[in-house]
Amino acid sequence: MDETDETERRPITRRLFIIGAVVAVAVAAITGRHLLAPPQPPAPPRPAIGGPFSLVDHNAKTVSEADFRGQFMLVFFGYTYCPDVCPTALTIVADAIKLLGGQGDAVAPVFITIDPQRDTPEQLAMYVSHFHPRLVGLTGTPEQLTAAAKAYKVYYAKAPHEDGDSHDFAMDHSSVIYLIGPDGKYLDSFGTGASPEIVAARLREFL
Repeated sequence: MDETDETERRPITRRLFIIGAVVAVAVAAITGRHLLAPPQPPAPPRPAIGGPFSLVDHNAKTVSEADFRGQFMLVFFGYTYCPDVCPTALTIVADAIKLLGGQGDAVAPVFITIDPQRDTPEQLAMYVSHFHPRLVGLTGTPEQLTAAAKAYKVYYAKAPHEDGDSHDFAMDHSSVIYLIGPDGKYLDSFGTGASPEIVAARLREFL
């Protein structure tokens, strides 16, 4: 090998050595960053919302949460004498299901009253028919409804009318639409300011 060839190879060898050293330093820096980085906290658990219930539907049939297994549920707690929030929420639910087309068959809309004094099965039957043909209205004893509301973290309280009429009163209550999965587990929730399009889009992510 002549001296000229050896001279030409030296710059190439030097460049390869430099490149290799730079790569080694970069790999060491990345590895060290991963080793020194604090561990990421686990994803927060989903809130414990929902659970067992035993109520009576608008056809006077006893219904439990097991009757909805295999379906998604859109659940809202309210009462039929509600002047605005409840009709708004149920319209959102009904319109969202309609937007889903055939996929909407996998979604059960459920309305649970927090006013068992006035919301009999007959009263619920008339009420739910105004919103969606598959909307299920549920009522029960005060104790049964208290248990269901507690499972869904729903607040409600009677607000008596000023004139003392025992049949004329309002109910203060939470206004949340709950999305429950086919396995009965909580998936998401929506306020009554959500549009049907938002609710439908969220449902499509699971359907």
